[in-house]
Amino acid sequence: MSIWFTPITLEDARRTFGSGGDLAHHLGIELTAIGTDFLSGSMPVDERTRQPFGLLHGGASVALAETLGSVAANFCVDTTKVYCVGQEINANHVRSARSGHVTGTARPIHLGSRSQVWDIRIEDEGGRLTCVSRLTMSVIEAPGQGADHLVEKLRSRG
Repeated sequence: MSIWFTPITLEDARRTFGSGGDLAHHLGIELTAIGTDFLSGSMPVDERTRQPFGLLHGGASVALAETLGSVAANFCVDTTKVYCVGQEINANHVRSARSGHVTGTARPIHLGSRSQVWDIRIEDEGGRLTCVSRLTMSVIEAPGQGADHLVEKLRSRG
């Protein structure tokens, strides 16, 4: 059984995700897979995402985690009535990466009417865990016309 509010394909998700001048775009984050209960995306380990010692920057991993969890969270709700925003995120960096790409997969732990909790696991190209993150999302009532205008704005970018 799917967790998504309406059926969604990877192309739909990419179109909604947009390709504008936001942080995800600057870091090279791309959505790569969507299933009935997960959303995945990748990010390069390059000059945009490494820290001075040549390792993947922990903040870049957190940006990937929050991007995936936030996008997924909003696909789980009726955006004409509510929308989801990040409330808290934590991350444990368990292995370094120096090159290639890392891939994150977001899966829900809790999908409630007022909050959501997401588990995001990031792995290197060898399938080794580099970061595990937990993201708490607040589900907020949309004032007036709802948050659907936000989704339409994102869709109009691409």
